Amino acid sequence: MDRWTDDPHRVSFDGEVSLDALPTRPPTKATGDAAREALADHVRSIAERQRLLFADGTHAVLMVFQGMDASGKDSTIRHVLSGVNPAGCAVWSFKKPSDEARDHDFLWRCQQRLPRRGTIGVFNRSHYEEVLVVRVHPQLLPPSSHQPAPTLPERWDRRFRAIRDWERHLSDQGTVVLKFFLHLSRQEQTRRLIRRLDRPNKTWKFDPSDLAERDHWDDYQHAYEQVLRETSRPWAPWYAIPADHKPTMRLAVARILDKTLARLPLSWPDPPPDDVLAEARARLALGAR
Repeated sequence: MDRWTDDPHRVSFDGEVSLDALPTRPPTKATGDAAREALADHVRSIAERQRLLFADGTHAVLMVFQGMDASGKDSTIRHVLSGVNPAGCAVWSFKKPSDEARDHDFLWRCQQRLPRRGTIGVFNRSHYEEVLVVRVHPQLLPPSSHQPAPTLPERWDRRFRAIRDWERHLSDQGTVVLKFFLHLSRQEQTRRLIRRLDRPNKTWKFDPSDLAERDHWDDYQHAYEQVLRETSRPWAPWYAIPADHKPTMRLAVARILDKTLARLPLSWPDPPPDDVLAEARARLALGAR
């Protein structure tokens, strides 16, 4: 069963997507109170469904978040999963790869952090950095082990194929892969970066390298467009979430996760036989005297 849910933000599987045609603002913005109330309903539902996911133990969920700087990845993860038992959820951030990671294939470090069955895993940035950052900055690519070395287009094709195959394998083994591209406009990014400079509790998040990466905005938009075209598939769909309005962005992600969990064939494990339960009650009753 393909585990994606119908949603207006789901990216087409046919490879025909234009980033310019995808909105960065929702068609209608929920008011702050309405969005918070709807989000709270989904947070409660997700918490209950996560308990069932854990008890059933046959599936895992992997949530992948990608987006430009200041798109709201951290806050979305925090709000959407605020009700989930921490024992059943883990968040991993993937930044510059270590020397050890560079000595392995490009999927290796993410493979080490995949969620176990019964749990939700979150990648805050992910294996997709290896077809985004290094595409914009190809000088960061490790030396090729192939002779002769493949051209850059060949390397991207190989990596996209590896990602598609890897994600299909994960799906076949019971891991539900949900990928969220938080689609932010350049104007809104400017506003949020200025807020980081102006607010003492946000200044620590500012990194001068963010401005250097902004100079490559168009290159990143092209790279993200290729990612969506090449890797949105029924077994691992992308959802392009308008990110200019944070409350509706968080609500959209929560709704998709909630509906996806509802589609999974989960059930509570069978309890022990009645006679075993009766004996346990009798023993406990004696011990309580």
